[in-house]
Formats: sequence, C-alpha cells, structure tokens
Amino acid sequence: MTISLSTLKSVKNAVIGNPNAKLKLSQDPEFVQTLVNCLNDVPDGEDLRVEAAHVISSISYGSEAELSALLRCDAPRAFLYALSKLEPADSPAVRAAFARGLRALAIALADTVGPWQWGLAEERSPVLQTMAQAALDAIFRADSLDVLLPLLEDRSTRVSVAQLLGFALRTAGYRTAVVEWMPPEERARRATEVKTNRGWEKTPATVHNEGGWVCRVLTGMVCSREPQLQEAGLWALATVAKDNAAVVATLNRGTDTGETFLNVVLSFARSRSTNLQLAACACATAIIRAIYPPGSAASASYISIINDPPPAYAPATTVMNVVNGILSASVQEESLISRTRSCFILFNLVSDHPALCTAAYERGCLGKLASLLGNLGPSPDGSSSSLSLAPFADWEEAEPAPVSALREAALTALAALSLFDNTIRRSVTDEYGGIILPIIHSGLSHGSVGVRYAACQCVRALSRAVAVLRTNLVDSGLGKAVFRVFLKEERKVEEKKDGVETEDRRVIAAALAAVCNIVNEFSPLRPAYLSDGLVPRLVKLVNGDDPTLRLSSLWAMKNLLHKSSYETKRDVMASFGWGRLVRLLDEPDAALQEQAWAVLRNIAEDEAGVEMIERERELGGGALLGHVTRVLQGAGDDDVVLQAACLLGNLANVAGMQVLIARHTELLAALRSVLAERGPAVRRPVVGAVLELARGSTSGRRALVDAGVAGTLRRMCSAHATTGTSASTSGSVRGRRESLSSGNVVGSPTVGSLGAIGLGSGFGGRFGSGHMEDDRDVIDQAKTALDWLEHGEAYR
Repeated sequence: MTISLSTLKSVKNAVIGNPNAKLKLSQDPEFVQTLVNCLNDVPDGEDLRVEAAHVISSISYGSEAELSALLRCDAPRAFLYALSKLEPADSPAVRAAFARGLRALAIALADTVGPWQWGLAEERSPVLQTMAQAALDAIFRADSLDVLLPLLEDRSTRVSVAQLLGFALRTAGYRTAVVEWMPPEERARRATEVKTNRGWEKTPATVHNEGGWVCRVLTGMVCSREPQLQEAGLWALATVAKDNAAVVATLNRGTDTGETFLNVVLSFARSRSTNLQLAACACATAIIRAIYPPGSAASASYISIINDPPPAYAPATTVMNVVNGILSASVQEESLISRTRSCFILFNLVSDHPALCTAAYERGCLGKLASLLGNLGPSPDGSSSSLSLAPFADWEEAEPAPVSALREAALTALAALSLFDNTIRRSVTDEYGGIILPIIHSGLSHGSVGVRYAACQCVRALSRAVAVLRTNLVDSGLGKAVFRVFLKEERKVEEKKDGVETEDRRVIAAALAAVCNIVNEFSPLRPAYLSDGLVPRLVKLVNGDDPTLRLSSLWAMKNLLHKSSYETKRDVMASFGWGRLVRLLDEPDAALQEQAWAVLRNIAEDEAGVEMIERERELGGGALLGHVTRVLQGAGDDDVVLQAACLLGNLANVAGMQVLIARHTELLAALRSVLAERGPAVRRPVVGAVLELARGSTSGRRALVDAGVAGTLRRMCSAHATTGTSASTSGSVRGRRESLSSGNVVGSPTVGSLGAIGLGSGFGGRFGSGHMEDDRDVIDQAKTALDWLEHGEAYR
C-alpha cells in the first residue's frame, strides 16, 4: 500500500480534534502500518515523512484503540530509528516533526502506564498497559538515550525533547537513567581512565552521575532569552530534580552568579506569561521537595519552620502566592488548564508535608480552593451561599472534560492540604462547609473517575478528625455516601458485569481508605456499616488479587476491632474466619502480615478476647504462642515483630496465658533476644510482658531467670543509665494493667495507586535495631521487672 502526500494532508486535517476519525483510522491496520513505514522507508520526499509524523502525533492523543494500533506497528521504535538516521542535510522540519511525534507518543505511553501527572485517567486494559510499559522502557533505555538526549543541543528538536522529559519522565528508574547518562565519547574516556588507574588510585570525581551533562544543557535552555526554551527547560528540570538533592547541588554549581539555582528559577515566577510561571513553580517545587523532604527535622511542625525557617521556606511561600494568583484570576484571564496545573503544583508542594500544609493554609490557599470549587458549580439547592449540607442533584449531563479536570485538581489539592491538621479540617467543615461538603458529596457520583477518586480522598482526610467524623460526616451524608462507593464491585477493564454497579478499583481503594478511619471506636457510623455489609465486603477484598485493596481491608478490620464489644469481635470473626487470619500470619507480604498480627492484637485487648482466641482450634493450646515465637525469633520486618510483641503484651495480662508463656522455653529465649537486639519500640511491649510474668507467679519468675532474661534486663538498665529514681515497686504492683491495642483515627493506609498522593501513616513505623536509646518509662519499667525477678518473693 502506498500513500500520497495529498492523502496524508487530507487525513491530518480530518483527524485533528476528531475522535471518530481517529478511531476509524486505527481500525485500518494496513494504513497505520504504511503510515509508520513512511517515517523511514521513503527514499525521497521529506514532505511525506513530515506529514506522516504529524498524523501519528495527532492520533497518539486518542483512545485505547488508536494507541494500541500504533504500538502494534511499533511506532515508538520507528521514531527512534528515524531520529538515529538523521543526516546533517536533513531539514529542520523533518527533525522537528520526528521529535514532536516521539514526544506525543511518549506522553501518551506515560499516561497509560502512570503515575498520572495532571489527573487520573480511565484505566486502560492490562494488554495495552503491558505494551505501553515495554515501549516506554525502550525509549528510556541507554541506547535510546544515546539518540534522544543529544537532540537537546539541536535547535530544531531541543524544545520537543525537553518537553518529552518534562511530561513523560514519571518514575525514579527513568529519572536515574537520564541523570546518569553521558555522551558516548565521555563514557569511553572515563572507561579508559578507570583501566589505566593503579589499584590505589581513586577515579577522578565527576558530576555526571549527578546529572552533570543533562543539567548543564537544560540550565542553558533556562538561562537563554527565548521564552519557549526557558519554559521547556524548566519543565524538564522539574522532573529531573524530583527527589534528588544531588541533582539540585549540581544545578547550584552551574550558576555563574553564585546564587542558588532555586532563586534563578523563582525569577521566572514573576513573568507575565502564565505558562512560564507554572513551569517555574513546578521546577521550584521539585527543588524544594528535594532539599526539604517529608520526614526532615522541621517538616512535621509549622512552629519549627516559623522559629527556625529552612532556606526553602521563603521560596515555598513564593510558589503558594503565584498559585493563589492564578486560582483567583477570572476565567477570561486564566485558562482552565492553567488553573488545573496550578492546583496540582500546590498538591505536589504540600503532599505529605505537614509544615508546608499549614504554611499554605496560612497563605490562604484553602480559601482560594473553596472559592474556585464554588465558582465551578453546579450550585447547591437553593443558592450558592446556602449553608445547607444537602448534596447537589445528580449530574444530569456530562461535564466538559476541562472543567472536570479542574474540579478533580482542586479536590486533590484540598485533600492533601487538610490531611494533617485539625485546624485546617475544621476550617473546611465550619468556615467553608456550605460550599465544599456538598461539592465533595456530589463528586462521589461524578462521571469522571478522577473527580470520584479525589472526592474519596477528601472524605478520607476529613475523617481523620474526631470531631468532624462524629458530626459533619454524619450530618452531610458523606460517611454513608463513601461507604456506598466502597460496596461497589471492582470494575475490570476487560470485563463487563451486566446489572451490577461497578467502580474503578482505584476509587474503591480511596473509599476504603476513608472507611478505615470511619470504623474507629468513636464513630457513630460503625454500627451502620456493620449492618450494611461491611465485613462480607472486607472478606471478599482480602481474598481478591489487588494488593492495595487486600492491605486496606485488613487495616479496616484492625480499626473495626479496636475497642469493640465482645459480640462485635465474635460476629466479625465468624464472618472473617479464624483459618483465614491464621494463614495471613504467614503471608509473604510483610505489610499484610503486619496487619494480620494487628487484628489479633486488637482481639486480645481484653481478657474476654484472649479467651475467645484460646477457644479456637487453630490458635488455642499454645499454637498462638508458637506463631509469636517464630516471629520474635526471626530477623524479619520490624513492624511485624512490633505487632507480635504487642500481642504478647496483651496475652501476658491474662493469668491463664502467663502459665503457658512461662512453660514455653523457646518463647522466653526469644524475649531475651528481643530485649538484647531490637530497638526501643519493640522492647516496650516485651518489657511490659516480662513485668506481668514476673509479678504473676513464682514459677514465672523462675522461668524468666532460667532463660537469662534477668541478666539481659540488668545489662539493658546499666547501659541506659538515667537520671532520677525509677518508679517504686509497690506503685508498680498496684498499677493498672494496660492493654496494647492498635487503633487510631489517623490510621488509614496509603493508597499506593495514587502515584503522588501518599497520604496517611500506619501504626509502628520503621525502627532501627541495636542499642538505641530507650524511653525513660521503658527503662523504669525494666528496672521494676528486674526488681521483681530478684526480690519478688518479698512482695507476696
């Protein structure tokens, strides 16, 4: 089959902005293959190659059918091959067309594989995702980068290649490949240097593995006088510098004036061009997050950054001010796309960063988001100023895609902003509740998967506040609405379930994360959830094949059982099944295993719960202690060990279990090892269990001494000498026995499919092993236990 230039021009004009024409074209595999072949197999006629590249670029922005057709014809490889065979005599038009075509394809592939950049798209079929992943891997392979990255120095291709990096470079592996790339001649020179070095000589230091070459070229684009180059360079650097402080250091070394590269970037935030402002804010956000990440000393406290502001605090407020300006501009002044991107830039800046969330709130970002959502409509019943919490009417007609994208972006930023601070959450519900809560409610049934997902994330964030959970989520109907989303069947792309209401599994995962909070003991919705089918749904998800849904379902079980009645525990476990729980105790996935142990820990938080466990064939008669021993003896995950240790602490509160523990010599040896080798978080419940055993009976004390626990306690106390006196023995004897249960309103799991929203934290966290400094009360408790072991008979 041959194609003429006139035919290609006619096809190009037909498919631009016409989804039906793109779909029809994709259904002609012979034509698509001929189109791809035109990139390389035309001996003469540059115009034909240019038009073919334009058509492919246009249809790559289509539906799943169009992208699948291009991948079956290996269009990405064809573009790479065409670019690799360019000659100096080839015109700039050919070069630019090929670079634009590969850019369009790479972005479409990245949108298919994820993580998402400007919103959650409909999930593509597993077959297409596999094909897209393989094609994207090929684009960022070392030999492909040898073709692609040198084009950053070509005037006709550099903008498109920089945009490809800025919008298709989404994962750490791809970023590492780009950062570590260097020209082939430089690689050969370094290899020669390594071979000629003598054994005691070090290889000369280089910044290439910190992005030296790519940073130099992109910095040159940013510092040029062409706005198009500046914008493309800033977007590319925003992805290259993401989560990489070493790259930021390289960028700072590349400035001639001595000022930080962050200040250079922020100078563009004052541009009259909104696109340049957005690119600068995205780049500044990546730099700020790289040098001031979540988990850094000041990130957890807004007070700390006010009293001792880090260097990145002032730039962060500059970004917030620019975002506020774009969000508050009229529709005529700023496009919907610009506002959408500004919301996601704000989200990327504050996500999982409590201090920056509070700083953004103080800068008025919450008010801007509320105003934006209110202006988007539709209005609540009555008027836009109504304080009624009634949800909007159902969406009667499809909302334009750009408006839905902006709605999703604003809700996503709102969820991230309100995740950590009760003051912010109460401001959402009390100050802006009349606007925001009905919008969230309606968002749960919106036609866009991204809006539904973001609305679920908002409910999850708000449900972390006890007062909001007990009042606003009940009064507004959000608690029951998000539960209805959770109850829907997961929709698989390749399946259609007639007569069954289905939902995207990512939306279900977000709804389940909210449910994890809402089933806590102080929630008035817990009984309603139980009566409406919560446990059977959790059982089905635990038995499923989605890792995120399995983990979150166990997390919800853990929170549901925390401080629950005996009847609730009995009924829940009758539905869940003890055998299923026992199998999960050996689950290879450490996160799932941790939650299974936490479920048992919460069942055993009182004597009636321990007796319930003992009556079960799979766990009674010392079988449970065998499982605990296996975990404490192993060198496994610290979080799993912590949960098992806390369970043991609960078991040690029951007299009947004390006898079994004292007779279990392997378990006592494991306790000694934990006290000697594990960190303070795991030692705490173990010390509590030892204390209960020591003051429980003479036989218990004798067993602990024979196992060497007394000597370990003695060394532990002497190694962690503290000032002041320990708690008195008599006071400890009369003290209240405490149950170690696992449950908290902030304990909803991370929704990994979000890609960028890493919201929430678990119980436990990561703990280093070895001789870490124990808390004062743990040492005091250890001294008391040691005193009982040495002098216990005198206290009887």
